[in-house]
Amino acid sequence: MLFRPLAARNVRWAPLAGEGLEHLHLTATMGGIAARSVVVGERSGVPYGVTYDIRCDGDWRVTQFHVEAVHGDRLAMRSPAPGLWLADDGTERADLAGCIDLDLAGTPFTNTLPIRRLGAALSEPTELRMLYVPFDTFEAFPDAQRYRAIEPGRRYRYEAVDGTFAADLPLDEDGLVLDYPTLFLRL
Repeated sequence: MLFRPLAARNVRWAPLAGEGLEHLHLTATMGGIAARSVVVGERSGVPYGVTYDIRCDGDWRVTQFHVEAVHGDRLAMRSPAPGLWLADDGTERADLAGCIDLDLAGTPFTNTLPIRRLGAALSEPTELRMLYVPFDTFEAFPDAQRYRAIEPGRRYRYEAVDGTFAADLPLDEDGLVLDYPTLFLRL
């Protein structure tokens, strides 16, 4: 087993640049995992306040999520089957077909999702089609990312497939990011 069974816990991260804070409450549920968080930060000098709620099945596959800014913008989607996404009104998002994992801008938590879901399979570089949600627009789009275990259960390499960013992510015993070089630090 790479990670210990999940117990309820609270985790906080701070951005390394600018002001901000994230407070995440993570818990195991009867059907899987629930993550609820508040994120306060800034992007390009523009401040934001966001809440999110992510639900996963027992294998860490995202089944639904809801993201909302304090000024009212929101995005909610559900995934009744791996790689299939439905908007809040039930409309299929064909542009997101094949995206299994979710990546929310402004939080290191969503890096945990593919790492926990794929586990030992990450011994080789694995390219994923992610559902990416930027906090400035909430307009979801697919994003190609790559993950690989450097030290299984302890350190993973994340790379944008287009080569624009890469980071080695140290993790705790739950698979949560401790330090996200140049972006976040766990408090």
